[in-house]
Amino acid sequence: MSDRTPAPSPARRTVLRGSLAASTAALTVGGGAFASPALALSGRPSAAWGVQTGDVTAHSGLVWVRSDRPARMIVETSSGESFRRVRRHYGPLLGPGTDFTGTTALRGLPAGEQVHYRVTLADPDDPRRTGEPVTGTFRTAPERRRDGVRFLWSGDIAGQGWGINPDIGGFRAYEEMRRLDPDFFLCSGDTIYADGVIQPSVTLPDGRIWRNVTTPEKSKVAETLDEYRGNFRYNLLDHNVRAFNAQVPSIVQWDDHEVRNNWYPGQILDDPRYTEKDVDVLAARASRAFGEYFPVSTLHARGAERRMHRVVRYGPLLDVFVLDMRSYRNANSPGRQADDTTGILGAEQLEWLKRELSRSRAVWKVIAADMPLGLVVTDGATDFEAVAQGDPGAPLGRELQIAELLRFIKHRRITGTLWLTADVHYTSAQHYAPERAAFQDFAPFWEFVSGPLAAGGFPANRLDGTFGPERVFVRAPERANLSPMESPQYFGEVDIDGGSGELTVRLRAEGGTVLFSKVLQPGRVGQ
Repeated sequence: MSDRTPAPSPARRTVLRGSLAASTAALTVGGGAFASPALALSGRPSAAWGVQTGDVTAHSGLVWVRSDRPARMIVETSSGESFRRVRRHYGPLLGPGTDFTGTTALRGLPAGEQVHYRVTLADPDDPRRTGEPVTGTFRTAPERRRDGVRFLWSGDIAGQGWGINPDIGGFRAYEEMRRLDPDFFLCSGDTIYADGVIQPSVTLPDGRIWRNVTTPEKSKVAETLDEYRGNFRYNLLDHNVRAFNAQVPSIVQWDDHEVRNNWYPGQILDDPRYTEKDVDVLAARASRAFGEYFPVSTLHARGAERRMHRVVRYGPLLDVFVLDMRSYRNANSPGRQADDTTGILGAEQLEWLKRELSRSRAVWKVIAADMPLGLVVTDGATDFEAVAQGDPGAPLGRELQIAELLRFIKHRRITGTLWLTADVHYTSAQHYAPERAAFQDFAPFWEFVSGPLAAGGFPANRLDGTFGPERVFVRAPERANLSPMESPQYFGEVDIDGGSGELTVRLRAEGGTVLFSKVLQPGRVGQ
């Protein structure tokens, strides 16, 4: 392992050249114009919104694309960027029912190899009429432990009114992450801000002007299905995001802002910005749009199997347990219940997580949480939004469910658990230990926070002592909602060495700085 920044391979750089067409459309940016994806060949289907891959394992993965009109999706894969020998995968017919998006499953891929792919869109009435192919690449998960794994994580994108600013190069952190060439990116939620309006310009406290790319769907809070879709499209206007997506596969989860701030099932809104007051209606529309715009394996299942939470198995060193801390939670409250079986995960998801953790044979088990455990996140004057509720005593409310999970991990002697999250718009490292805690029937563990990736920065939240957290490191602004021009954006890096099995976490700031680093040893119940 090393702290040096790895350079992307020439093959990866080359395969991305020319993959995105030049624009002929324009969007408002302050008082000027900004190029958006446009047609590659007039009158033929265009895939100029780029490509994405998701939930990649040793032998499978998903490829995503969006067309500008009805089209048949065709994916060709090859071991080389020349595409001399290809394997063809026929995908779905793209139409208005999915906002012209589609996902194709790739199976039978070679493990631990670089896979090059190109997506072609064909006219469904005349397959000879095709658009310009869009290319991408990704690495499949290794089957051999000695190969090692390295990935990045962050969240919180286009929030608090800070959108795509062409004056600073758009979402610059994406380009920095792309150059690190990770195996994959874990997006820890708040992938959009459906409740966050993007104004053409914002005046900063020092008098500078922040200019935003704007679209009609970002001019109000999202309520309709088309408005939610427009929020997901907005991020794809950024050339950094499209280039990153074409090179780095993602594992994506959601949190609250994909629907609206601090939402929970059954909530009825008292917000004059919304004509639709039933959050369950909004959440259903947002979930549909999320599944259309991200390649998530379980969101393409049917019926009861369609869900956000899942396990992505990334070789013998790593399993990623993707949680949904939003869809099954109870209502936000003061959190003082002495009995709470619903909690933040719901009873069924908790049992699923315990079962899958006990089955895992991976050296490291990353629990991808869209909210932190011991950081106090409020919702109004009396209610709480995350797990902690500010009382450092015995577990109450949602803490009861987490206590049950931590006790289970200890008594089943499940090794190598690690919690990663975003949500609070700063970066920090917390170590949880029973000797500091009110609840002590658990093994020590670490929780690492990173973000925002392209949103406002906020001061650090206070800690709740129930599970004995110690803030080992924190970097956060002194005041609320600092723009990306005033405060760096943050993302984290996890590097698992194939020889020793050691896991190194690095908390990074935009600009190439490693702020904090921690090495964890494999095979331990607690760290």
